[in-house]
Amino acid sequence: MKQTAKEFMSSISVDNMLYDEEIIASKAHARMLKQNKLISAEECDQMIKGLDEVLADIEAGKVEFKVEYDDIHGCVEQLLEEKIGAVARKLNRGRSVNDQVVTDTRLFLRAENESITGSLRELMDTLEALAKEHVNTIMPGYSHLQRAQPITLAYHMLAYYQMFRRDLKRFENCMESINVMPPDCGALAGTVYDTDRKKMAKELGFDGILPNAMDAVADRDFGMEFINDCSITMMHLSRFCEDLILWSSVEFGFIEIDDEFTTGSRVLPQKKNLDVAELIRGKTGRVYGDMINLLTVFKGLPMSYNRDMQEDKYAMLDAAHTVEACLTLFVEMIKSMKINRGEMQRAAKYGYMNATELAEYLMEKGVETEKIGDIISKVVQYAINNNKPIEELWLDDLKQFTQVFDSDVYDKVAIRNVIASKVSDGSTSFENVEKQIEEIAKNK
Repeated sequence: MKQTAKEFMSSISVDNMLYDEEIIASKAHARMLKQNKLISAEECDQMIKGLDEVLADIEAGKVEFKVEYDDIHGCVEQLLEEKIGAVARKLNRGRSVNDQVVTDTRLFLRAENESITGSLRELMDTLEALAKEHVNTIMPGYSHLQRAQPITLAYHMLAYYQMFRRDLKRFENCMESINVMPPDCGALAGTVYDTDRKKMAKELGFDGILPNAMDAVADRDFGMEFINDCSITMMHLSRFCEDLILWSSVEFGFIEIDDEFTTGSRVLPQKKNLDVAELIRGKTGRVYGDMINLLTVFKGLPMSYNRDMQEDKYAMLDAAHTVEACLTLFVEMIKSMKINRGEMQRAAKYGYMNATELAEYLMEKGVETEKIGDIISKVVQYAINNNKPIEELWLDDLKQFTQVFDSDVYDKVAIRNVIASKVSDGSTSFENVEKQIEEIAKNK
């Protein structure tokens, strides 16, 4: 479909979602103009009343965001003028679209950042609850997607807890970059009006002001930092989703996800597809694309503002909404999942992951190192052929491979004992997992 130049240059289809931030910032600007005697008290009251009416009209669905408005700033300005007449034009004293857009974007990302950190805290609380419930739920730990060492489900959940804890810290740090005020910078060189930026920053809830007007209108580092944090969080969600997809398969059978988050197949009715988990995994690439998008837009821009920067909102707003939606659904999904403890325990026992402990036992008994590998290999193969875990083999079965084996071997290779034997800080032992849970509760 052919576009006109006006349609091509318009950003109203994207930045219309910044209407609330535009009106909040405009009201603060009006009050600043009144305080500095740049408009009268009556004019300020007219502006604020008119802006409130514009907001009410937008929220009531009475406003069509037409291409003719160009962007949300032009839209609100025109709607305000329709409400209060020519006095609306005085609202632009001491500001420019260049600083308006970055002010609105910072206000928007501040709210999105707060929402995401709230969702991350809820996810972490959910993982903590799962860990508390499953301290004694034994399962295989995997390396190269092969059963490697026995662990507990609590230990696995706590590993993800630490990932999301780092994500939370990154978003909290990002707030320092987002929450500084750029408005009243003019196009790039400041303004002839003596504006009280510090007071306006306080009114808008900013922690401070940007010291250089040119940098203020040209900077989107805060957006890149935000999308970078979104990308890492999505990567963690994607890894978790991959585990859930594997665990829910017939081959694993460790969990069952609620039907609300899955779909069936008309052609293959035996299947239960984890569509929400798969879509989260897929949307990770989308957020990565937002990161590359923003970096590429800015890599060759001369100072200060350029129209290319209009493209920033596509990336920032998309990343914010995608992560927020994915986190919200993911939390609900894992709250709903059913844990098949028996299948996890069976997989741990039949994974022959206590072969390492069996080798240690032989070493402690003085068996020559070069012989141990061959003995263990034969024991494991015998257990597999007889469909038994190592700890359920009879002592006579073990002695056919070496007479060194004695009844004390069963204490060494019992799966619970294997897990309990890990004494280093941060290990999978029941005691260490309890300590990790206690540390989480203490640091809230």
